Amino acid sequence: MIKLSFAALSAAAALVLSGCFQTQEGNYKAGRPAARDTIESKYERTTEEVFEAAKKALSQNGTIVSENTVSKTLQARIDTSKVWVRVEQAEPTIARIWTQVRKSNGNGDIRLAAEMDKQTALHLRVLPANQIPAR
Repeated sequence: MIKLSFAALSAAAALVLSGCFQTQEGNYKAGRPAARDTIESKYERTTEEVFEAAKKALSQNGTIVSENTVSKTLQARIDTSKVWVRVEQAEPTIARIWTQVRKSNGNGDIRLAAEMDKQTALHLRVLPANQIPAR
């Protein structure tokens, strides 16, 4: 009976300590669900301008793995971390961006998320307002 109780307790502890988190693309991945991993910002620019600036920041620091221009999401790898970015229109002239970073062990990396958000903002500052770079 004691062995059964220990096994049940161990299984319950494993469920509590493990978990899943939701990416900016809407998928679920294994990792600590309570970890701080996302930075949210708003910019007085179009969603296309913010999306292009985020793409440029990610490509300068790592490799873009996937790009969805319909839902305005990006996924990239920087060193061993995974980065997800989502851009949407908050108001007619304001775009909202979420930058989410997870390390390879599933923990959040708020510092890298803040750095990518800052670099996106710097790329927006370089671009003239209402002008998307030519491809």
